[in-house]
Amino acid sequence: MTRTTPARPLDIEALFPELAAFRGTTTRLHPRPGRPDLSASSVGGPMLWPADEPWPVCGEAHSRGRGRRPADIRRYRQVLASAWARERAPGPTDEERKLLGELHREHRIPGTSETDPLPMIGLAQLYRRDVPDLPAGPGVSDLLQVFWCPFNAHGPGRYDLELHLRWRRSWEVGEVLTAPPQPLVVGSDGFVPEPCVLHPERVATYPFAGLLPEELCVRIDAWEEALEEEAEQTPDESTPEPLGYQYDLSIPPGWRVGGFASWHATDPYPMDCLTCTTPMRLLLTIDSSEWDGGSGSWKPLEDRNQPTHRCATPTEVTVGRWGELNVFACPSEPEHPHRWSIQ
Repeated sequence: MTRTTPARPLDIEALFPELAAFRGTTTRLHPRPGRPDLSASSVGGPMLWPADEPWPVCGEAHSRGRGRRPADIRRYRQVLASAWARERAPGPTDEERKLLGELHREHRIPGTSETDPLPMIGLAQLYRRDVPDLPAGPGVSDLLQVFWCPFNAHGPGRYDLELHLRWRRSWEVGEVLTAPPQPLVVGSDGFVPEPCVLHPERVATYPFAGLLPEELCVRIDAWEEALEEEAEQTPDESTPEPLGYQYDLSIPPGWRVGGFASWHATDPYPMDCLTCTTPMRLLLTIDSSEWDGGSGSWKPLEDRNQPTHRCATPTEVTVGRWGELNVFACPSEPEHPHRWSIQ
């Protein structure tokens, strides 16, 4: 099934014609649980990975011998989903609660060194043929593969993520690795994605307000304040929340490729390539949810009758404290190291 973003509540360019010069596109990926195969773009699906090529590992020294087992995490989700899907007496039974408690336990792996090679988790693979806003990779590569270490334990503060991006030419892959290595335990269940098929959809998008010309940003702020004052003067529970540029009209929530990054958790800061100083562009957004209470206007038409708690988090991926991960790439040299920001 396709996914269709509803028309925006109003034409923002009619109110602010200058925005036309800043309009861009982004491809909403719309991941939904499924059974993707090697030839498909996916989140948490099988990777088109050569059998003779080493699987990405995290070599940075950090604790990796205690956590939850990936198989337990997936089984926990299945048991819980089945329990709540029952028509009669939905919710876990006493027996299921006992099983869930066992599956939620942490385990220690004896003899694990902080420098043992730790297999990364395959997070997503994206084919250019499927995703209109995915740029070309180095050497006409057509496939982007994204991995991450399943522990927040990197960098000077020991709380950072560790990502690995790999571009490849899919037609050059011969024998495929059928049983990639997996970490024995992970630091959090949010690192383990559920297999999802994608329903790419290209939509219009506009920059984060704080990156627009100051005069235009001031006018947008004044327009939003006027809407809020009007809503306060006519309090009515049936009246929808006033529209906002950030949450309704500019940057869609959820997993997406290209477009503009949101800077709602921090002030915007330069994302220049550390190798050549070229301003980087947003490559991929990995989001903890497809929408929330503040961005519900982006809920696809096909999902409008679905309860939020069942369909807003299809990947089961959690970034930081329920945030989003924006990954940036160098537009001049795609092989240059990426950068990222959590919002």
